Amino acid sequence: MSTYTQILFQIVFSTRDRMPTLNKKNRDELYKYIWGVLKNKNCHLYRIGGVEDHIHLLIDLHPTVSLASLVKDLKLASGKFIKENNLFPLFTGWQEGYGAFTYSISEKDRLIEYIKNQGGHHKVISFQEEFRLLLAENGIVFEEKYF
Repeated sequence: MSTYTQILFQIVFSTRDRMPTLNKKNRDELYKYIWGVLKNKNCHLYRIGGVEDHIHLLIDLHPTVSLASLVKDLKLASGKFIKENNLFPLFTGWQEGYGAFTYSISEKDRLIEYIKNQGGHHKVISFQEEFRLLLAENGIVFEEKYF
């Protein structure tokens, strides 16, 4: 018998100190690189997007991969890629920690549209406000001092 899973995650992480260093010009190159890392880990990428200070990924997590190790590998590999290719000259690294939220597959299309619209969304709401809302809607208690 085979293993069958559907583990849909929205993963969110920001630049160090939430600095707006991810200029639009080179984001697609970063996104393609991250997609390659996910592909090598047998994870399916449904959508990636973001703005100057953070990114969102909607993925299907392969059952042989732990979430923590995946995010660690994504941040390390993409940080190195950014620096080696001088994609974002002011980028100093990724913020510690991340948000990861599970969803039903029935939410997939809504989440894809949400991630596609990050540019418009962040004209009216900051990353910190958005992240607080994500935590609240997922019933996650957080400490304000980490914002």
